[in-house]
Amino acid sequence: MVRLDENEISFPDPELYDGHEGLIAFGGDLSIERIWFAYQLGIFPWYNPGEEILWWSPDPRFVLYPDELKVSKSMRKILNRNVFTFSENKNFREVILNCQQASRRGQTGTWLSDELMESFIKLHDYGLAKSIEVWQNGELVGGFYGLLIGSVFCGESMFAKVSNASKAGFIHFVESNKETLDLIDCQSHTEHLESLGAKMIPKKEFLKILHQNNERR
Repeated sequence: MVRLDENEISFPDPELYDGHEGLIAFGGDLSIERIWFAYQLGIFPWYNPGEEILWWSPDPRFVLYPDELKVSKSMRKILNRNVFTFSENKNFREVILNCQQASRRGQTGTWLSDELMESFIKLHDYGLAKSIEVWQNGELVGGFYGLLIGSVFCGESMFAKVSNASKAGFIHFVESNKETLDLIDCQSHTEHLESLGAKMIPKKEFLKILHQNNERR
């Protein structure tokens, strides 16, 4: 594992360096320049607030190909009944704040530090991060956010205050953008996203798609 220099924005090549369980570097900072560079390389930060910043590029990688999206009959009924309405980039700060505060099974705290949250808000201000909001009766009840790198959406975190809100938002996002998205990076496995069609692929395959996407930009 490599210690990063705070004065230089660089990372080990994730194609050549596997690290331990995908952990390839630690240290550095959370400047928007470093975060943006990391995601273009297929690397993301994930650590406990108050501890050293950890940078990951796991193998295999959990992703969803838009044309492999699975929508259950029950979810299709919910969508057809217009139980929810959706928007993009209408309230990024509230979405990421709700993601930070959401309780998660098996976790007593949050991995999303205030510093990291503010960095993503700045990335959104520069048009590099986006949010998807889910509304019910005028109230924000779900959503998620991530970085859009050309035709690859790197999902970060989601929340739901009512049943099926985040799932409905994700389905709406994929179906609305399937013509322009090649891949959705889900990073690490969750049963929630697996039920929607996400699957593990070799890191080399993920990085190939990411690099090809970068070359086209």
